[in-house]
Amino acid sequence: MYLTKMLHVLLAAVFISCAADKNESARLVDMEQVNPNILLDIRYATPNNFLNEAVYPAARCFVLEPVAIRLDSVQRELEARGLGLKIFDGYRPHSVTRKMWQILPDERYVANPEKGSRHNRGAAVDLTLVDSSGVELEMPTEFDDFSENASHSYEQLPDHIKANRNLLKEIMIKYGFMPLETEWWHYDLIGYDRYPILDKSFEEIDLENL
Repeated sequence: MYLTKMLHVLLAAVFISCAADKNESARLVDMEQVNPNILLDIRYATPNNFLNEAVYPAARCFVLEPVAIRLDSVQRELEARGLGLKIFDGYRPHSVTRKMWQILPDERYVANPEKGSRHNRGAAVDLTLVDSSGVELEMPTEFDDFSENASHSYEQLPDHIKANRNLLKEIMIKYGFMPLETEWWHYDLIGYDRYPILDKSFEEIDLENL
């Protein structure tokens, strides 16, 4: 099992390396326009988050173009299995990360704004699996549960929940993402550090994409 996972990681790294040679776009795109079948539950556009307030002006998911292309591929493969994706968060302005750090200054769960977040680069996505009716598959915890139960190494779970977590992990790795150990829902594009930290508003992103 360990060797299989390592092989997936190595293959994903090669995949990203080859893509980087093609000068992938650093443009932020609207995920809903790339694949409207992917469900959105953008928690930071509502008070239903650990900040207890809406910090996005709209429930939209922007990500780097290479992230969007890979998520589209993940969705298409999942649909063939009667499943799909639901996204909780994508690009996050740096100013929002600063606000989060004021409330939860813990680098296991929130990026130190001095270093910047992978979300600030548009290179990270928070997501889960849903069935063909859009119902979330059972996972170890709710989104943004900042406890050891949310980590990939937590094993005190029923087998079907571990299977759901592992399925998400395996398919995301297959398409060039790496998991964050402390959060089962968080995945980073391999090579994220090639992209800049941004503090663009959603309105600015829209203007750039006209």
